[in-house]
Amino acid sequence: MKILYVTTVSLTMNSFFKPHIEALVRKGHRVDLACNDSDGALDSLYGALGCGVHRICFSRSPLSPDNMKAYGQLKSVIENGGYDIVHCHTPNASVITRLVCRNFRKKTGLRVFYTAHGFHFYKGAPKLNWMVYYPVEKFCSRFTDKLITINREDFALAKNKFKAREVHYIPGVGVDLARFGNAGVDRKEKRRELGIPEDAVLLLSVGELNENKNHRLVVQALAKWNEPNAHYMIAGTGDQAEALVALADTLGIGEKVHLIGYRTDVSELYQAADLYVHPSFREGLPVAVMEALASGTTVLASRIRGSEDVAPENLFDPNDADSLVEKIKNHCPNGGLDEIFSQKNVVERIVDLHEDTASAEYKQIFRR
Repeated sequence: MKILYVTTVSLTMNSFFKPHIEALVRKGHRVDLACNDSDGALDSLYGALGCGVHRICFSRSPLSPDNMKAYGQLKSVIENGGYDIVHCHTPNASVITRLVCRNFRKKTGLRVFYTAHGFHFYKGAPKLNWMVYYPVEKFCSRFTDKLITINREDFALAKNKFKAREVHYIPGVGVDLARFGNAGVDRKEKRRELGIPEDAVLLLSVGELNENKNHRLVVQALAKWNEPNAHYMIAGTGDQAEALVALADTLGIGEKVHLIGYRTDVSELYQAADLYVHPSFREGLPVAVMEALASGTTVLASRIRGSEDVAPENLFDPNDADSLVEKIKNHCPNGGLDEIFSQKNVVERIVDLHEDTASAEYKQIFRR
């Protein structure tokens, strides 16, 4: 079987799908990739697997004229590719992909899969999101053979309102339990490497530095908590880095906030931390939360769709720093660490799609 994976940018492909693509290749399928790969990172990551890489000028902005050009580029790829399945991810790329494929589905029998990693419309979302994104997704669902949702709220909505041939619920893209449950980190040495005092309370967040991830709330909470031996570390890159540094300096805690950039050792970071904090305004099903749970790290998460699915015990208001401070005080070291074990049980119920023994649902979706 020949399969085309489509995402808006290469970062998504690099971060989430390599284990899935490797599994498909091992089973004898040919997998190609299409996305905006401006830095050429995909060739080195996927070249050894025999994957073809198609560079499409998708933009994250729905209003960018680049998307019109991307439509033509992708149409040419699919027209000449002889694909059996096109599996699209991320909103902009998935809308364009399904519009491109609508005629090929009739002519060639091409099947279109769409994994929605969290609709932009949800309970409590801005009305503008419902006015713009909802009708577009509902229309494009007509050109979708299998719509895969990753949280219960999205699944219920898609099942009841959309026109996809099939709607499935799979809890996320998977988490490698072996990697995150058995990192074997020397906590003292790791903290020394990171420049964090051994006896400090370390809060950790992992994710892109953007407004949606809402890291500024944790900075504000750290200042309100006023614990002299507490630090906050963020692993990730993004356009909010300077603003976060400025906020920390303004609040007088600049030396306690550490932006450490993109990391490949996150499994070790989770075990070096005391609390993992995920303050996002919007998520599908947060991978970082599942990774932290699998690592045995206590998780505090914002009360939103997705986080409610996997970490329902310790939720806070993403608009209220005092709400987070209260949770931190309740779960800082030497208080409430039994939560580690009750939360780790949650992740054991999450499907680990990295393994060959994927769920029956996953196998059903990729059946011939």
